[in-house]
Amino acid sequence: MTYFGFLLLFLVVPIGLLLILMVRDRQRRKIAAGFLDERSFWLALGLHVLLAIVYTTPWDNYLVATRVWYYNPNLISGVVLGWVPLEEYIFFVLETVLVGLWWLLLVRRVKPSGEFRPRRKIRIVSTAVLAAIWLSTVGVLISGWKPGTYLSVILVWALPAIMLQLAFGADILWHFRKIIIFAILPVFLYISTADALAISSGTWAIDPDQSLRIWIWALPVEEAAFFLVTATIIGFGLTLSLAHASLKRWLAWADRYFRINLRISTSKSPVEE
Repeated sequence: MTYFGFLLLFLVVPIGLLLILMVRDRQRRKIAAGFLDERSFWLALGLHVLLAIVYTTPWDNYLVATRVWYYNPNLISGVVLGWVPLEEYIFFVLETVLVGLWWLLLVRRVKPSGEFRPRRKIRIVSTAVLAAIWLSTVGVLISGWKPGTYLSVILVWALPAIMLQLAFGADILWHFRKIIIFAILPVFLYISTADALAISSGTWAIDPDQSLRIWIWALPVEEAAFFLVTATIIGFGLTLSLAHASLKRWLAWADRYFRINLRISTSKSPVEE
């Protein structure tokens, strides 16, 4: 299976189907309760695509440059940017769009239960727990334990982004937990299955010396972890970007910030007095 064949079969085709469903939803005037409009969705999705390219490119180039994983040269186009083939950059974009369109389909069908209530404790505790996990993975990476290389590089790269999301809106994510679960898990399972097929067909491979050699069905555990954290970052990001509760929080923080600055700028210092 060529890499372009993989992209066409497992990403372009389902994206096309989701676009058709999106148009049908628009015709039926389906709305997403608790979220901004479709125009805002496309702006948020475009921003997530840009962030996916910028944030993932250095990390992915490092993995390929250090041979943590590699491609079959006969199954890629041969166009390489840095150490990574063109198809990989296209994958960043298509995975983000796939998760985004699936998310949009769900928010028009799954309604949150009850009213949102801010919960600062959830934000603090969840961020602290994830920070502890991140520090432990940094320790594994620094220790030089070779079998833990791939997994630790994934978590060291991905967890800071998720920590920022939890610090801002873990309580918002909890309020929309039904949407979050159904937005992340099906896509994670689908792309993981597709990835397992690509690995079995030799499109790309993982260095066994830099892997834990733990397989879930035909998929290395590190690959499963990668698709789980990327789907999570996108699902969390779209929810927090478009929820009305997030907008209210941003406005409240901005109002507080400017009021503090206003008091500082208009108050007299002891010297002036």
